[in-house]
Amino acid sequence: MRIIRYSEAINEALHQLLASNKKVFLIGQGVTSPWYVGTTTVGLIDRFGPHRVFDTPVSENAVTGLGVGAALTGMRPIVVHPRMDFMYYAMDQIANQAANWHYMFGGQMSVPITIWGIINRGGEQGAQHSQALQAIFAHIPGLKVVMPSTPYDVKGLLVASVEDDNPVIFIDDRWLYNYEGDVPEELYSIKIGKGIVRRKGKDVTIVATSYMVYKAIEAGKDLEKEGVDVEIIDLRTVKPMDKQLLYNSVKKTKRLVIADASWKTCGIGAEISATIAESKLLTTLKAPIIRITLPDAPAPASSVLEQAYYPESKDIVLAVENLLKYSCDNNEKCDY
Repeated sequence: MRIIRYSEAINEALHQLLASNKKVFLIGQGVTSPWYVGTTTVGLIDRFGPHRVFDTPVSENAVTGLGVGAALTGMRPIVVHPRMDFMYYAMDQIANQAANWHYMFGGQMSVPITIWGIINRGGEQGAQHSQALQAIFAHIPGLKVVMPSTPYDVKGLLVASVEDDNPVIFIDDRWLYNYEGDVPEELYSIKIGKGIVRRKGKDVTIVATSYMVYKAIEAGKDLEKEGVDVEIIDLRTVKPMDKQLLYNSVKKTKRLVIADASWKTCGIGAEISATIAESKLLTTLKAPIIRITLPDAPAPASSVLEQAYYPESKDIVLAVENLLKYSCDNNEKCDY
């Protein structure tokens, strides 16, 4: 183990994947340019050449279609979209093609493609360059959706995504690239569909995705000073969701806050809320479920407005404090 940055963990995973399996190749806009993908692809084209690392024109639909076709022939492409916003252009290939082939051919054909979408936000980039679309892809049958938050997880889940025999939407966030953590040097994978408890607690469950995990951890430290003991769950995989992990935690704490930095309506927070509402745990909750999300509005192109738009740890702290104001009598009849 050694400590490396999130972006370095992605880079290491890509090097090891291409070196260990000749069926793996990387294709997308700017794979040789730090302006597009940060330092995540440094050294790949020098080591593996332009036949394994393709820097493409701006044509999301065509590039993704090439990847789907290659996957159908047995290759394991990684198709990168350096700005997730423009994956909309590839929705036909993703939703109508990649997601459906395995089902339509009765399981006799697979599409082992990893579609890597990078969320860019902040820096006054505005509404067309700041979108987090995890909920849209999670809605589509046939797709798995992963959102690693730590350097350890981003390497392990990228490897697992490429090894999977069906399409995976692999989502990272540029805001995570400088976070550091322990990462093994060898190739390893993390099972898709398994979340993890980042902090054990008994008073409130906080379920978070991507960089909001770090905001939740910050909030947990602040709340600890107030005598509040929160449990933090990193979902890691949005679909399939680790429901049992959610159930176990909410059963213990009986309170739930969800932190996901995408839009509120029909978002990941709504799906988690519905999952708990449909379970036997609903009647045991001591307070309503609270969602910390982006407002249902496009991202602003103003640094001042961005400070109000993007949720912070203080928003999680306030949500937990509000939850704890609800009370139940001895018969567990609550005041909401």
